[in-house]
Amino acid sequence: MSFSSFPQASSASSHPLAPYGWDAAWEAEFTPYAERGLVPGRVVRVDRGQCDVITPDGIVRADTEYVVPRDPMKVVCTGDWAAVDAVGDPLFVRTLLPRRTAFVRSTSSQRSEGQILAANVDHAIIAVPLSVELDLGRIERFLALAWESGATPLVVLTKADLVPDATGLSYLVEDVETTAPGVQVLAVSSATGAGVDILAAVVAGGTSVLLGVSGAGKSTLANALIGEDVMEVQAIRDVDGKGRHTTTTRNLLALPGGGVLIDTPGLRGVGLWDASSGVTQVFSEIDALARECRFHDCAHEAEPGCAVLAAIDDGSLPVRRLESYRKLLRENQRIVAKTDARMRAQIRRDWKMKGAEGRANTEAKRGKVRKP
Repeated sequence: MSFSSFPQASSASSHPLAPYGWDAAWEAEFTPYAERGLVPGRVVRVDRGQCDVITPDGIVRADTEYVVPRDPMKVVCTGDWAAVDAVGDPLFVRTLLPRRTAFVRSTSSQRSEGQILAANVDHAIIAVPLSVELDLGRIERFLALAWESGATPLVVLTKADLVPDATGLSYLVEDVETTAPGVQVLAVSSATGAGVDILAAVVAGGTSVLLGVSGAGKSTLANALIGEDVMEVQAIRDVDGKGRHTTTTRNLLALPGGGVLIDTPGLRGVGLWDASSGVTQVFSEIDALARECRFHDCAHEAEPGCAVLAAIDDGSLPVRRLESYRKLLRENQRIVAKTDARMRAQIRRDWKMKGAEGRANTEAKRGKVRKP
């Protein structure tokens, strides 16, 4: 049965692709391509110039030769909605529908390129294992990318069964909640099933991408949400709690309770990619304090009337949070400067000014500059 055999008046909710996120808005976007005889599909996996696409007729293998732009941000990615040939051998992806959201990280600190991990995502599930010590800085980094993508982040503390008592688990959840203001934090155990039903209810509407380092329990969690072992699972090393890359490609799966899940390989590096608004969202309490500073361009270093430093002094803002905020801002600024000439010039001006101030202070301390 081909796509053209479906009545045009049928609602998007009854469409064969509805379980994969098809809705009236996507249907409207696709109208001009339907008139050309193409069929809609969602990319469930990409592999070396080809991709698996779920269409009204089922999964087909399609070549991406016609969608190979110079811009790496526009390559075919898991989660994309595509217009695919109705017939042919081979089939080709002819174009992609405009993305609603995209989860992007930098490919390398030495290159000014971004890498799209998932497209058209509604929820970004950040899996954090409780089998090792919490890395709050890494959580903040993931959150910045998630907010910047346009998706709603959710932190899931996996392997909760390894925490010996409920009080200790409660403290860990509170620590992460402080690190992730405005973000839901769930403690989940795939082994016992605790919390899985709550997570399933949260992600039942829309598309979710599962993110985290190797050994975070992402594949085990994906299996728990799906209700069967569709993702391979490997044991982590006892010596350091780290795991190998069980998942080697990004895979899109329909959940039995509704919603779509994209599982991703473990991420060794999580470089920011033009995520200034995401960083601001993660550190919303610092952003709120900054509005109370005496100077609108306060750097929160030594300026008089700095509300941020006042919060550090009275203990209401942890020093670690401010240091992490500064670190992510600097990193993001460097990434943006690689492709923004004005930003590069501003960074050079700032460095020259700081260098001049540093030299003047040194000269003054040595007595070479005498005050009248």
